[in-house]
Amino acid sequence: MEEPLEHIVYSKNVIEFVTVAKEFCTFIEGCEHYSRTDFVTVATRIIPLIYIKAAVLPKIEVELDEPIEKTVDEIVYEQVQASVAFKLGRFNDYLEVFTADMQRSDTPIIAFIAEDIADIYQDLKDFISAYRIGAVEIMNDALAVVQQDFEMYWGQRIVNTLRALHAVLYGEEDLEEEEGEETLQKERKTDNWFVSRMQKDWQEEQED
Repeated sequence: MEEPLEHIVYSKNVIEFVTVAKEFCTFIEGCEHYSRTDFVTVATRIIPLIYIKAAVLPKIEVELDEPIEKTVDEIVYEQVQASVAFKLGRFNDYLEVFTADMQRSDTPIIAFIAEDIADIYQDLKDFISAYRIGAVEIMNDALAVVQQDFEMYWGQRIVNTLRALHAVLYGEEDLEEEEGEETLQKERKTDNWFVSRMQKDWQEEQED
């Protein structure tokens, strides 16, 4: 019989993925504390790490009959998307080129960095929330699901987002907030319910 700590969910590659995924979620949850330049800079560094760590995850199969419970609801998803969109401001949108719809479209397709990041966040946060339960079967299935979703969906989101963020970071336009944007940033409360809730969850996670 396989010992619990010898299970693949405790393997080196998996633990490294868990660590990077947690760092990404914490970073996104606290995006309001960063300047726009710092946010884009950190994002362009941590997002490639997620891709690398996800790409080397071991192949496993789902074991349980019931699906893993999702924890990121529509309200949290929309709050993440709104927070990132507010931080990026006029740099949020970009032209999408890696989509089947693009081949059939006569006009450019606009995509949004904030939406991509919210999609990535949703899958990683659901994974982490299930993983931290500590039950090997649930951890196994959470890993299987996040790996499948990476291959089919959010892996491409990472590639698209990195391309867009790279263009923002190294483009010619100044990233710092303009006068109107800076005023909005100062007026926006950083102790809103979302940040407080996520910080509390993170503190509890650290204590476990």
